[in-house]
Amino acid sequence: MGIVLNQSFKNTIITYIGFGIGAINTLYLYPIYLGATYYALTNYILSAANVIMPLFAIGMQNTLVKFYSQYKTEEEREQFLSFTALFPILMCIPLGIIGIFFFDDITAFVSKENPVVREFMLLIPFVGLCMAYFEIFYAWARVHMHSVFGNFIKEVGLRLVSTVALIGLYFKWMTLIQFVYFTAAIYFVAFLITMFYAFYIKKPNFQIAIPANVKSVMEYTFYIILSGSVANLLLDGDKLILNQYMEIENIAYYSVATYIALVISVPSRAMHQIVYPITAKLMHENKHDELNSLYKKTSINLQIVGGFVMLCIFVNINQLYEIVPEDYRGGIPVVFMIGLSKYFDLILGNNNAIIFNTKYYRTVLFLGLGLVVLTFVLNVIFIPIFGIMGSAFATLLSITCYSLAKLLFVVKKLDLYPFTKQNLYSLAITTLLFLIFYFWEFPVYPLVGIALKSILVTIVYVYLNYKFNISPDINEVLNNLLKKAKIRI
Repeated sequence: MGIVLNQSFKNTIITYIGFGIGAINTLYLYPIYLGATYYALTNYILSAANVIMPLFAIGMQNTLVKFYSQYKTEEEREQFLSFTALFPILMCIPLGIIGIFFFDDITAFVSKENPVVREFMLLIPFVGLCMAYFEIFYAWARVHMHSVFGNFIKEVGLRLVSTVALIGLYFKWMTLIQFVYFTAAIYFVAFLITMFYAFYIKKPNFQIAIPANVKSVMEYTFYIILSGSVANLLLDGDKLILNQYMEIENIAYYSVATYIALVISVPSRAMHQIVYPITAKLMHENKHDELNSLYKKTSINLQIVGGFVMLCIFVNINQLYEIVPEDYRGGIPVVFMIGLSKYFDLILGNNNAIIFNTKYYRTVLFLGLGLVVLTFVLNVIFIPIFGIMGSAFATLLSITCYSLAKLLFVVKKLDLYPFTKQNLYSLAITTLLFLIFYFWEFPVYPLVGIALKSILVTIVYVYLNYKFNISPDINEVLNNLLKKAKIRI
């Protein structure tokens, strides 16, 4: 776990810095300077682009990670890198033709309830393509065990430039419409920077060549497209459906709540960047015991870190919503529902990495497609009745069912199990502290109250987890920090 903890720690710090910047944007700058309509519009464009991104990448970012370590010679690896970078360009041509042919019909459908979307339709495929090639070149760096820089660009760089743009909006350096186009340009620049960094890590030697195992590669790629589509639809599909049933401003209210809840998944996102290639290597080498050990470690480590984040959010949620504009304050139930779904998914550790590197991945991916249908049906049922709360409830049910299905599949088919009694202890600590801290607040300015309560929660949470040795890996990190600070507990 040395390299995993090292880069995961760096990635976690970077990701939380990014989420901190994003929190300022989401809770304050976007609502005030953009207003609900253009905030929702920007969010809708990015969400739609993220949903179609797997079609443009055609799964090559995951395919690269899975197969790269299986090639024995440098020449084979260079051919494979060339294939993963060039093949998506070829596949984008038919998608582009289809998009042009049906452009008017698609535009009419998505702008039926909110005509403001019509003017910016072309930005969706543009941003989707930039996202796709960002992920491909980020994977290029990750297979060479360089996950930190790309994570910095993705989590900090994009949000920091958005902050600068919002400040520019405040000083009237740009209009609202120009801001939307500038946001799209940010993703193009991020793709270019990541591409050049990947080429710096491993100088390209592009060649038109087809890998010897192209059948296996393409079969895996096809199912990964389905997988990526499932994951992104579960993440952003609810916003697309909201656009079809409600005024676009509701996407802004929903986005604030879901952003707060998504902070819970940050540790998983950070650890996944480095755990994925290690999982692929262990599975390729048939090291079952080491893989099972890694599975358990990622589960409890993510549960502790993610549980702490969830706890801080849940006990402070009422005061947190006091600092956002009043129109946004109906989203507290959304935070709880989305947050719980993310927490359950988080404690499954590197479950996804295991599934996507096994010969059984097809079954689970088709199950995922079924759950996308379930998500769509539940949203269609609940949104007209309960609004954004109905969408959150549909997401909670769908993601929980999907996560449970994946867990049972790995347990039954691969004889791998992520949980130990330590997971129960961690859950008990988190639940107890929630019940203690949620029902009282400091009678001071909300940000001061949040800071004070968070400090208390942190002290008690860290102490209990350390004292009961819930995670030996985290205790080892704490011991090293305490030793350097010359502190004894």
